[in-house]
Amino acid sequence: MVDYPVLLKSTVQKGFGRGSTELGIPTANMDPECLPKDMELGIYYGWTKLEHDDDVRPSVMSIGWNPFYKNEKIAVEVHVMHKYKEQFYGKGINVAVLGYLRPEKPFDSVDALIAAINEDIRQARENLEKPENSADKYKANL
Repeated sequence: MVDYPVLLKSTVQKGFGRGSTELGIPTANMDPECLPKDMELGIYYGWTKLEHDDDVRPSVMSIGWNPFYKNEKIAVEVHVMHKYKEQFYGKGINVAVLGYLRPEKPFDSVDALIAAINEDIRQARENLEKPENSADKYKANL
């Protein structure tokens, strides 16, 4: 079990392309090597800072095998809750992980997966609105 916050640093890597195209929920993929060895698979929430953006943004992150898609390697996918017009592959990404939402789980359909992700986003926003999770507390570290 990890102590929060967990600070992760990586560059944005090309993923499978499913987040934006198939799910309508774009993600920035991180190198799994940035994870602490004791970090559980699952869904997390926190604050993210991208190299080309001056602001710290709310985010939800999936760490796992993506059982619906039967990935052959672990993926670290961050959905930043902000609409960007441009791609940012190769840019720096820093994430302050503040908490755990749920374990990863299989889904029977794309619609069920999308509904679960939208619920994760709702719960992440709710948690990040708490005073103890204020973005101002983490800006300096990102």
